[in-house]
Amino acid sequence: MRGWARSGALAALCALWFGCSALGNVVGKLLLQEFPWPGTLALAQLVGAALLCSLLLSLSRERRRPRAPRRRCARCAAALAGAKFLTALCSQLSLWTVPVSYAHTVKATTPLWTAGLAWALFGERQAAGVAPALVLVALGVALASATELQFHWGGLAAALAAAALLALQHLYSSRLLAGAGWSPLRALRALSALAAALFLPVWAWRDGAALARDGVPARAAALLALDALLAAAAAAAAFSVLARVTPLSYAVLSCGKRVLVVGGSLLALRNPAPPLNVAGMALAAGAVLLYQRAKLRAPAAQPLLPV
Repeated sequence: MRGWARSGALAALCALWFGCSALGNVVGKLLLQEFPWPGTLALAQLVGAALLCSLLLSLSRERRRPRAPRRRCARCAAALAGAKFLTALCSQLSLWTVPVSYAHTVKATTPLWTAGLAWALFGERQAAGVAPALVLVALGVALASATELQFHWGGLAAALAAAALLALQHLYSSRLLAGAGWSPLRALRALSALAAALFLPVWAWRDGAALARDGVPARAAALLALDALLAAAAAAAAFSVLARVTPLSYAVLSCGKRVLVVGGSLLALRNPAPPLNVAGMALAAGAVLLYQRAKLRAPAAQPLLPV
């Protein structure tokens, strides 16, 4: 493929990733305002990701079967699947209770959780320059929280839990990929399917019975399907971008995507945001970029799943 063709393909994938992420968050927020079932949204996103990954794998040239996972890998996969489901559920709970812009600002604390859990679980020390960036992340989120007009303790707790669980997935995903011999796309499909299977009995008891009795409005059903499709497309596009660029470029693009999601939600949903609130969001986003730069100067690590 020629250089201009590769650049065009990468630009198209980035546009798909950014657009699906921003639109998906807006659609999810609108849906939760009239269909307050965050567990159902989380399950739909997991099923959508598993189905889309299966379709992409069938269309790709990747035919290599993964090695059968050892017992340790199986335990790791089960724990990651549980964390993936809880991440999706907490993300939906945060979107339900607080504005999209604030939920994504709080989720910018993922690097802080990653550093803390890496030290607590594996005794890992961070590279030079990481600590100041993490302090700036905390200050940015604190400033955004102090000036958030629609602050909600439950929403803050859900967003923080989502960030912590996402950090846990980051720490264990590379270990699973190395141990089981899975490609990132196969791992994403397996984890999404396993997480959906683990949650299905709970969903049937908590949401399924009520929805079967009351039914799902046609508009809510359409938005639910659209939300699942957008979430799955964003994950697949993120994986494709990750396979084509350097880790530093992916970190910059990921940070830019979060800024677009925050800005797009403020414009589309017309959420009021005081200047100090916007300043806190900008500080947190910039600090995450500084963290990524400092982290990537350390010895290279295995690529993470775009979860």
